[in-house]
Amino acid sequence: MQDWQTLSTFHELTDGQAPALPRVQVPQKRPLLDACHVGVVLRAVLLVEVVAAVGAMYVSDGWREWFNRTSLLTAAALPAVLLWLLVACSLKHVLARLAETAQVLVGVGMGALAGLAACGMLQLMGVLQTPPWIASACTGALFAGGLLAGLIWRARGALPAETSARLAELQSRIRPHFLFNTLNSAIALVRAEPAKAEAMLEDLSDLFRHALQEHGGSTTLEAEIELARRYLAIEQVRFGERLSVDWRVDPTAGQARLPPLLLQPLVENAVRHGVEPSSRGAQLLVSTERRGSSVVVKVSNTVPQGQGEAGHGLALANAKARLGLLHDVEG
Repeated sequence: MQDWQTLSTFHELTDGQAPALPRVQVPQKRPLLDACHVGVVLRAVLLVEVVAAVGAMYVSDGWREWFNRTSLLTAAALPAVLLWLLVACSLKHVLARLAETAQVLVGVGMGALAGLAACGMLQLMGVLQTPPWIASACTGALFAGGLLAGLIWRARGALPAETSARLAELQSRIRPHFLFNTLNSAIALVRAEPAKAEAMLEDLSDLFRHALQEHGGSTTLEAEIELARRYLAIEQVRFGERLSVDWRVDPTAGQARLPPLLLQPLVENAVRHGVEPSSRGAQLLVSTERRGSSVVVKVSNTVPQGQGEAGHGLALANAKARLGLLHDVEG
């Protein structure tokens, strides 16, 4: 067990040589301003028509005047709404690169411009003597906010299915080379240290059993900590003194609820980016702390000099999305 290279796929790096990482296809963000659907367009047009019709009732004395005013409002507002939908549909993939908050701000800003366009249309038709530019911009922004709320609800309606798919992806992330390395380590230990080999295979069995079974919507932090301990116990045999783990677990935080298999991929990332690229190894810190009704979980690792390249962030993005689904804004 002195020669760790016989038990691992890691090889010594020469100067200037970067570790070969598998190609990972980074999934695109779901577009928030996804207005390229007939249903979305029809709902937006119907909303504008209803608001225009109801608003015209306040300033009409009879049904003919009401019909005329509704027609004028429709002629001014409908092109502006269709323009908003067209721009949102055309730029949805470009805007999807932004954060959700930024997308909302852009959508509301576009709504304000659409309101100004509608006001300008009414002025060109001679309906308004003194155009209410500020009120029109606010009205357009309000309409855009309502439409964006509907688009957000529509997008989140498909989130549980996507989350189930991402959970399945996480469950399959115990990579084959980790399995082969573990089995090779166990084979090397069978004769020299059979008790350690047996414990290692038991940890591997429990790890895969936990990864393949159904967990429901959530599990406890205590269970996730135990799973991470088993995973790191296996890696400890592979890397020996190169892997140093510091556990700072708050016993009062053990019953916090979180999505299953949330902690293990983060710990696995720490091993992959901290220990594997370094001949000297790395230090891992896993800490939990209860703060009132919330629990803070931290996973950190040292990085070898010259190897601090950013990854794809899949595990972090997945963890954030699944926490949001389980705990909403409290996640």
